[in-house]
Amino acid sequence: MKILFLDQSGKLGGAELSLLDLATAFRETCLVGLFADGPFQAALTQRQIPVQVLTQQTVNVSKDTGWLKGVASLRTLLPLISSTTQLAKNYDVIYANTQKALVVGAIVAFLSHRPLVYHLRDILSAEHFSSTNLRIAIALANRFASLVIANSQATADAFLQAGGRSELVKVIYNGFEVETYRQLAQQGRQTQQTWKQQIGLGNHFVVGHFSRLSPWKGQHVLIEAIAQCPDSIAAVLVGDALFGETDYVQQLHQQVDRLGLRDRVKFLGFQQNVPQLMAACDLVAHTSTAPEPFGRVITEAMLCGTPIVAAAAGGAVELVHDRQTGWLTEPGNSAQLATVIQEAATQPNTLNQLRQAALESASQNFSIRNTVTQIHHALDELTDIKALHPLKSLG
Repeated sequence: MKILFLDQSGKLGGAELSLLDLATAFRETCLVGLFADGPFQAALTQRQIPVQVLTQQTVNVSKDTGWLKGVASLRTLLPLISSTTQLAKNYDVIYANTQKALVVGAIVAFLSHRPLVYHLRDILSAEHFSSTNLRIAIALANRFASLVIANSQATADAFLQAGGRSELVKVIYNGFEVETYRQLAQQGRQTQQTWKQQIGLGNHFVVGHFSRLSPWKGQHVLIEAIAQCPDSIAAVLVGDALFGETDYVQQLHQQVDRLGLRDRVKFLGFQQNVPQLMAACDLVAHTSTAPEPFGRVITEAMLCGTPIVAAAAGGAVELVHDRQTGWLTEPGNSAQLATVIQEAATQPNTLNQLRQAALESASQNFSIRNTVTQIHHALDELTDIKALHPLKSLG
């Protein structure tokens, strides 16, 4: 089966990391078409996944785009649509991995007479999108998509509530290379104390936060919680602003200074070795203030054997069972988060029990092999095209 994957970003966000794992399974017969150059192209090339940057022109459609700007942007997409349509005729399926990719992919699918798959990785609600973009996404999916793959039940429910057609939707959770995480996590644990010493937190219980720095990701909530914890508890923030959210980064630094936490909150910026760093932390905190479509960081922490405390909204509640495989707290509630952090720091037996239960749960439920198998079957049902099963390319 020949698949033309489409993605809007040159950066390595959660949607791109998930596509990277998925496209690895189909790399013998797929092409990943990008609307921008950047680290994502390099990561695809490193894995020997065919990739092509389809345009050098910026696609200026954001989640809060209004109607007039959206119409103007559509005119700039015409050359991209034309060239991608010609390319699509060499493939069996068009697979849109993001919302901008859906806009282009829907028109290309219509013009090339190819089925369109939309991998929905967002909560389609007013909290995340403008009303214009919500209407566009639902209308295009309903009219042109043959299949909408939702990365959680929460994502699927939001699609339906926004007017999406129920017969299109299939929930398939993101998948991960379980063994790879196990090996990298082992490296992180072996160097834990050395790493803590290097960043000036050698004697602390360290809470890690792994996400781009963005208001809705809630790094400020964790900082507020750390301020309510004993001096022996510290936090590291791994990630940086990706989409022009530098004002928020400045606010976080000001918050740390105002609370006198410069010695207990460390900004580590973007890091490549996330699994190792997760494993070196004593606890990972997920603090999104709006419902999370899936919660990639949550699953990664579980696979690394690091206990997780997550904000109880969206896909997070499908990943974590409170006090069985981790902790769940009310989104935005820094006092409740501080209580859980202190409990984790003072109850090692509970911490170890949750660590083991989380690892077993994530390994069973979020393997990339399971995800690829489900997507392969869904595509076979969609197209009736019989092809070599891509699991062989996973090694």
